[in-house]
Amino acid sequence: MPLHIPASLDGLLSLFADCFTKPTLQTFRALVIGQISQPGPRTVTGMLVGARLSRVWDHCRAHRFFSRARWSPDALGLRLAETIVERLVPVGGAVVIAIDDTLFARLGRKVHGTFWHYDATANAKAHTYAWGNSWVVAGVVVPVPFCERSICLPILFRLWRPRRSHIPKNAPDPDRPSKPELARQIVDLLADRLSGRTVHVVADSAYGSRAWRGVGERISVTFRLRKDAALFEPAPPRSGGRGRPATRGARCAGISQIAHDPETMWSATEVTRYATTKEVSVHDRHCVWPRALLATPVRLIVVADPSRTAGHEFALLTTDQHTAPAALIERYADRWSIEVAFEDAKQLAGVGDARNRVRTAVERTVPFQFLCMTLTFVWYAMSGHHPEVVAEHRARAPWYRTKTSPSFADMLAKLRRVIIAAQYRPGRGQDPTTAEISEVQHAWAAAGV
Repeated sequence: MPLHIPASLDGLLSLFADCFTKPTLQTFRALVIGQISQPGPRTVTGMLVGARLSRVWDHCRAHRFFSRARWSPDALGLRLAETIVERLVPVGGAVVIAIDDTLFARLGRKVHGTFWHYDATANAKAHTYAWGNSWVVAGVVVPVPFCERSICLPILFRLWRPRRSHIPKNAPDPDRPSKPELARQIVDLLADRLSGRTVHVVADSAYGSRAWRGVGERISVTFRLRKDAALFEPAPPRSGGRGRPATRGARCAGISQIAHDPETMWSATEVTRYATTKEVSVHDRHCVWPRALLATPVRLIVVADPSRTAGHEFALLTTDQHTAPAALIERYADRWSIEVAFEDAKQLAGVGDARNRVRTAVERTVPFQFLCMTLTFVWYAMSGHHPEVVAEHRARAPWYRTKTSPSFADMLAKLRRVIIAAQYRPGRGQDPTTAEISEVQHAWAAAGV
């Protein structure tokens, strides 16, 4: 049976032609269709079922694609990143990269890279740890006109494994880098590929570490400030005396001291976060963080709610020396879009459903499934969006009166309908096969017709 791919999606998949050999490219195209079309578990064989090839191809062909075929998830992610930046980011505009990690629970001791990890999504204290794979994920954050919020599109991935116990605590483990070190590897790859573009990285406090030393002028990093971070004033000018010049000034006050100090200078500014515009008080000062970033100049942004009598909401640390505080706060707020992407990936896109165990397959399957999710959004933004999508959804479910923009579920449903429509072409009718007649008869019987 031939593989029917809509022309609009086929144009996107053709961008990856030079990332595969010719036979592997055909398998890739089929598994993408299967991953998107399959409503059930997206296991490797489930992808074959979704592509309607389970009775045409041997299942080993799909398994070999992940375990033995010659292709790289990094090559696919970088090619897709170029497409996103070219078509969804304004010309000459900066690229915002959100970094975070997520856990995919697995069963079995022989699955590569599995360990006990803290599960931040657990609902009970008795299940705060889970056995599985932890992935560091980088996604391009793009604003789109048909959504009220920015969207994070996952593109590059690294499987994280805890450091080995026999290596001293302060010694590096080159075979098992930390999560910030893996994030730095990803960002360096993106910066090299997106030459000429400024890259702004946003991450939570867990990624504030020495891994970001020497990031260069084209890369800025913004993360929530750790509670134990010791900040200092910038180095004073040289006095002309003998001896080594100072690398830092006096130690800065703690965040709580700054927030409660009546002499702290605050400025009022309007910030749009999470589709809400609100006035906040901001304290902005230049400093250094010697333990992590040595003498790299950084800025401390303390944000407070004017309606509160004391205290602060949160504090950011950034290497961006030029952007206004309001824009920095809004940029960091867009980091939440990667959390939404994780939720959609696990609940709707079937990322993590595969059950392969060998190293190469484990390190490829989750990235492949994430990239299929990103391809779905890119296809929708370029070819699938229509204002009637939201109107149709509200007609089906009129109780959702506040729905004004399509969700990922709407995008996935639209692409599935287009894939189904591509399987039926106008022309001379053909007699159904015995298997097709049997399927329809079983469907009638199940429906009680």
